Amino acid sequence: MAQLRSGHQVQLLQGGLAFFTALIDDIELSVHEVRFETYIFNTQGMGATIAQALERAAGRGVAVFLVMDGVGTPEISDEWARRFDAAGVKWQIFSPLGRWGLLIPSRWRRLHRKLCVVDGRVAYCGGVNVLDDFFDPNHGVLAFPRFDFSVRVVGPLVQSVHEATARFWWRLQAVRTMTESDFQAAWQALQKAVQVTLASRHHNKIVRDPADNPLASAKAYLVLRDNLLNRTRIERSYRKAIGEAQTEIIIANAYFLPGRKLRQGLIPAAQRGVRVRLLLQGRYEYFLQFHATRPVYGALLAAGVEIHEYAVSFLHAKVAVIDGHWATVGSSNLDPLSLLLAREANVVVDDVVFAQLLRSQLLSAMVKEGVRVDPEGYTHRPLRQRVLDLLSLGLVRIMLFLYGKRY
Repeated sequence: MAQLRSGHQVQLLQGGLAFFTALIDDIELSVHEVRFETYIFNTQGMGATIAQALERAAGRGVAVFLVMDGVGTPEISDEWARRFDAAGVKWQIFSPLGRWGLLIPSRWRRLHRKLCVVDGRVAYCGGVNVLDDFFDPNHGVLAFPRFDFSVRVVGPLVQSVHEATARFWWRLQAVRTMTESDFQAAWQALQKAVQVTLASRHHNKIVRDPADNPLASAKAYLVLRDNLLNRTRIERSYRKAIGEAQTEIIIANAYFLPGRKLRQGLIPAAQRGVRVRLLLQGRYEYFLQFHATRPVYGALLAAGVEIHEYAVSFLHAKVAVIDGHWATVGSSNLDPLSLLLAREANVVVDDVVFAQLLRSQLLSAMVKEGVRVDPEGYTHRPLRQRVLDLLSLGLVRIMLFLYGKRY
């Protein structure tokens, strides 16, 4: 597992507006390259400002690479396809669903991470999609913005983000050209993917922590999850921090269905006196998302874990703070889709100032917008709800069984 390295400047960004504003400023200053990966790229509202910034960057000669997921972004409009092509934006939709859609289990492996790196000098990671804060494709206009976070980073891990995004791009090109029977182009793309990895490892060996910059003091590292070499790294980073917790664990997670190992970390932590607080999705978004989570509440509540549900808008955050100094911000939910199937990316930060800022925002959300789950009320919830909860959890387990996964 990657190790914490010092020499980082980290900036916490809450919500899409803060994320888009900072990102656009960096894209406008780009000189050489912008690499961007996202699950959803919606060009309505604030999303259009990101598309325009990428278009302007490519138009002035910056190499712009954009990858969107085929479920989150099945297609982009003809207008933006033409505009991107005319400006020179290189874009691709990862794993389009095709004729059979999600009926094919291999299609469940999605690109869910949200990463951007600009000129190899600044990187972004988090849960925020390119989607207006006040709009949802399934629910229309929102009265309150989504609750979500991203992090802007300057420091050694920027090179790790560049390596991950560049390598992924060239692997996609290899797959695409291979399907077109252009094996020479596929081989060249694979070679470029290897070259990116080797160059990044060489760069990381010679980078030194900048002791002369007092602002760049935070320790941090990038944690990836994929279906090759990094299958369990994000989950392991959570489990390690939870297992070492002394006083407090705060987790905010949009789609929360932890597996046995994570539950076996949270429950003993609460039983040994660590105050464990969870901020979870309180609004109905999808049947499985809403109901499959509830059956795991019982054991957690019995152990003394506090569960708060966020219901004023959609909670989309995937963050945590432990013992007031360890924090993580990223794209990974604590559910089977994120921890077993999707490509995800989190940044882990060990820094008191950063962690305390995130902690204060989570506690404020719990107090002002959250509703604490009453253990007695949970136990005596209506029979119909209990049946739906167990039914949805059973469906999740059947799906994982069909995929060949245990959770």
